[in-house]
Formats: sequence, C-alpha cells, structure tokens
Amino acid sequence: MKISLITATYNSAETLRDTMQSVLNQTFKDIDYIIVDGGSKDATIGIVKEFEPKFEGRLRWVSERDKGIYDAMNKGVRMAQGEIVGILNSDDFFASEKVLETVNNAFTKNPTIEGVYADVRYVDWNNTSKTVRMFSGKDFKREKLCWGKMPPHPSFYVRRECYDRCGLYSLDYPICADYDMFVKMIWEENISTMYIDDVFVNMRSGGTSSSGIKVHRKIMKERMRCVREHNLPSNFFKQTSRYFEKIFSLLKK
Repeated sequence: MKISLITATYNSAETLRDTMQSVLNQTFKDIDYIIVDGGSKDATIGIVKEFEPKFEGRLRWVSERDKGIYDAMNKGVRMAQGEIVGILNSDDFFASEKVLETVNNAFTKNPTIEGVYADVRYVDWNNTSKTVRMFSGKDFKREKLCWGKMPPHPSFYVRRECYDRCGLYSLDYPICADYDMFVKMIWEENISTMYIDDVFVNMRSGGTSSSGIKVHRKIMKERMRCVREHNLPSNFFKQTSRYFEKIFSLLKK
C-alpha cells in the first residue's frame, strides 16, 4: 500500500534537512514523497536537490509561487499517487523510523478504516531533544469537534478517496483550514477513524497557528465562521473551552 507524504516548504532551509532525513530513515519504503515549495529564496531547493538522489525516484517536487501553506498542501494532494495521504510539515520530523510502517499496518489490518491519527510531541525549536508539551489524540471523539477539538493534524493519515469526497483544504481559512477539513471529513462525512497509541511527529514549537494574541483572535474568528458554514452545533463558549483546558493542564504540570 503506497503512502503519499506531502511537505510544504517556503524558506525552510533551517529545518528541512531534519524533515527529509526522517522520511529517508523510514523502514517502510513504498512512499511517494512530494515537496511543494512556494518559491523559496534561501537554500531550500538546494537541500531538496541534495536529497533527491537518495530517494531513488520516490521524491517529486515543485517550486512556484502559491497562496500559502494550504494551497501548497492542496497541490500535493492533487499530485498524490498513493492510496494513503499524510502531511509532514517542513519544521517537523518523524518521532521514529517506524511511523509509516505503523500507518501501513493499521490500514492493511483494518480495511474499513478511512483515517488514522496518533500523538504529536512539541519540542523546543533550538533543542529538539527537549519536550515542551504533548498533543495527544487519545481522547478525541467526533462530537469534540463541537468543542473546538481535533486530532493532531501532523499525525493524520487518510485514504486518498476521502479527499475526492470532501474536497481540498479551503483557502478561505488561512490558519484553520485543518479544522475545517476535519469538520468536513469527520463531522459531515463521518469517516471511520482509529487512534494509534504512539507518537508520530516531533513538532517544533512556534508554528503558524501557535503563538500571539492576534493570531488566536484570528483563529477564533475563522473557527466561528467555520461553525456557521457547516451548521456545527457549537458556539463561542464551546470553542474557547479548549484554551481553559490548556491553562489547567499547564498549571497541573
């Protein structure tokens, strides 16, 4: 079962080596690795070209201007040739060499499952051996989408046909297109999913949607628009409750 893995890049030279090396190190080799670059001005493409021969034909890439990270992901989904599609961000890297093997085994042994997800470990940007916090998908259930919860997006793998049914990432949500996609796939289409008790990805703390009051205001604005668009039984209180849980978790820690 071929797995298409998509990495969107833009001026990602600082971290891309770790990302690509973690893909190269995977024990599962039937992969279709796709890098979609937004026209980087730094050494990103040089790194891609350096690694390209090591993938022995399993890497395809394109570099051109785009409309942001979700536009790049959409290009990758359109290019995908695998039965399973996953996304690995350019400042993230796999937590072990067995991740894609675990994903393949899950889909192979459970033919009715349409999506799988696991846990993500947030690590310090400058010291990736230092864990900042964990993002677990263990307690996620479909109805928790109404409370602003979703599975860890970097750990999510789904059958290619689900994108055919649900469509691509909406560019109307520059920050929250991942939440919108989960609403479409899990709430509206009610695809069958399975949690895997494992850490799939190490994610450097400090990404697009992780810091700043202004950013979180934009997140809430986008999420409330998503709620209205999909008639999700949610409201402002439900959507903000996840912040209180985070605060409680940090205080407890």
